Amino acid sequence: MKDVYGFNEIIDGNFELYIDTIYEGGKRGNAGDDPIPKLVGVGNSGGFRIKKSQYDKNKIAYVILYKSGKIIEWPDDFNVETGNFVYYGDNRKAGREIHMTKGNKILREVFDKLHNSEDERREIPPFFVFQKTGEGRDVKFLGLAAPGSENNGPGEDLIAIWKSKNNQRFQNYKAKFTILDTGSDVISKEWLKALVEDENHEKYEPQVWKNFVKSGVNGFKILKAPRVTRFRKPNEQKPSSKHKINLLKIVKDYFDSFGRNGAYRFEKFAAKMVEMSDKNYDGFDLTRPWRDGGRDGVGKYKIGTKYDYIMVECALEAKCYGLKNSVGVKETSRLISRIRHRQFGILVTTSYLSEQAYREIIEDDHPIIVFSGNEIVEQLDYNGLNDVEKLKIWLSDNF
Repeated sequence: MKDVYGFNEIIDGNFELYIDTIYEGGKRGNAGDDPIPKLVGVGNSGGFRIKKSQYDKNKIAYVILYKSGKIIEWPDDFNVETGNFVYYGDNRKAGREIHMTKGNKILREVFDKLHNSEDERREIPPFFVFQKTGEGRDVKFLGLAAPGSENNGPGEDLIAIWKSKNNQRFQNYKAKFTILDTGSDVISKEWLKALVEDENHEKYEPQVWKNFVKSGVNGFKILKAPRVTRFRKPNEQKPSSKHKINLLKIVKDYFDSFGRNGAYRFEKFAAKMVEMSDKNYDGFDLTRPWRDGGRDGVGKYKIGTKYDYIMVECALEAKCYGLKNSVGVKETSRLISRIRHRQFGILVTTSYLSEQAYREIIEDDHPIIVFSGNEIVEQLDYNGLNDVEKLKIWLSDNF
């Protein structure tokens, strides 16, 4: 096993797949540079790439999910710490019915079988997830994915979402997958080949897939990778793409345009971002002053069940800074000084927290949540506000 395999090293049709290994693309400048067809014998286009069974023409042997990061309207998301993988369907044309696309038909059929019997789950094809690295046609293998999530039941793991284009409404699927921990097992060429050619391919499949087929989401062994260091470096707090950076700039410029009043308007925006991120937040009071004269906000967070719960207070600090200007120790100390017993704090900023300030929060065990520029654009993405004009209208209407 190597960290990187060159394009010429990949054997046509069924190559062993290793977690987080990069498979390089070709250099000719055309679609033939895509390494995925050479790796697993599928086509070279689309987010859903299907390999059909040879022993049963009605059966799908396996599915490749390709995460390119280029579809702004449908932001696929992979959380390496939890193993959760959110993937959107392929209905992206206004006026088209949700099941008129290949990918969405697969999602409907797969999730229909997920919560049924073991025999039904046996019909679910394995999903292999690849991600574009940003270097030419190179891809990284993220792992073997099963449909579903340990924290979501039927009706929660596959959701139809409405969006509009050219004043026409249409739906697409948002599907929740889980990356399974295959341990020392690789995705072997024997299993890939058997899935296509051999009706008795079960003898080659990894144990984690057997467990999934037997028990569904209750049989998940999830590939989780907790952080070695709990604080994030500055580049981990910033958006990565030009489009997302532009969205953040639009937000900052909007509030800057109000001069001194922009700070209060941004507090309202910051509270909205936090509420959108977690339904357990129960509103923020942005008029209640603190002892130091600050008026950022006091909110409540609900912990428990719908029958029995407690409300925990939290303090909000909002900083509308440029992407190159960090939030430092002075600002975090101000928030820390406000927090009383049994409270926690949330720092929302369009920029990022300096390494020193972040490190001190973690090392001194202060109950502070950092909501940086990257989290802001993630929430905008998630709520369909990733179009420039739509974002400007939303800001104007609400803040």
